[in-house]
Amino acid sequence: MTGAAQGLGEAIAARLAREGCDVALLDLQAEHAAKTAGRIASETGRDCFGLACDVTSEASVEGAFAQAVKRFGGRLDVLVSNAGILIAGDIAEFPVEKWRKVVEVNLVGYMICAKHACRVMAKQKSGAIVQINSKSGKRGSFRNSAYAASKFGGVGLTQSIALDMAPYGVRVNTICPGNLLDSPLWVDSLYAQYAKKWGMTEAEVRRKYEEQVPLGRGCSYDDVAGAVVFLASDESSYITGEALDVSGGQVMD
Repeated sequence: MTGAAQGLGEAIAARLAREGCDVALLDLQAEHAAKTAGRIASETGRDCFGLACDVTSEASVEGAFAQAVKRFGGRLDVLVSNAGILIAGDIAEFPVEKWRKVVEVNLVGYMICAKHACRVMAKQKSGAIVQINSKSGKRGSFRNSAYAASKFGGVGLTQSIALDMAPYGVRVNTICPGNLLDSPLWVDSLYAQYAKKWGMTEAEVRRKYEEQVPLGRGCSYDDVAGAVVFLASDESSYITGEALDVSGGQVMD
């Protein structure tokens, strides 16, 4: 899986290992990925290892996938495409190079990884691809046009790859999580930013976002990891081309 060194990616990798998977953790931060993989391997007894990978470079992806497939005995059963970035800004002032960077990582990077996973999965006539998307892939996001555009594109790409790969028995789905209110992005950055902007306490900011969710809480890593396990398993054998909302009812379609 990509973007696996920390945060949500780390949590998903650990859950897959606990479910019995051997896991290649791909990330730009190679040393961090290797350290995370070592910890997960020691806790689960599975073959988990870290690999350096820049998802925007086809050569980097191809090389990392080749190493992983060789280590896994020529098979690749699941790809979790999690690598992504977020850069926000007012559209009238958004630097084009930064806007393009978000699309390059979140959308083009997903396409490159899916391309090389599909090459392996088509030959073995089985496999599952799961993209980690966002509720911003279902509706626009204020001052976040690059991120939303990349995530909307990810939903369309998922549906298109699902059609391409259905004859090979390969399923392709995406997960659209809600706000991960306990993640480092929120805890280390966003709460303080919004508190200052709105003249609130950080606790009040959190409550504001929780109150937007019908189930009354933020999305957790476990919520997302559980959906990944379902979509990667035979329990979802008749599901492909879907964008599954994991948003506590905040997005319904």
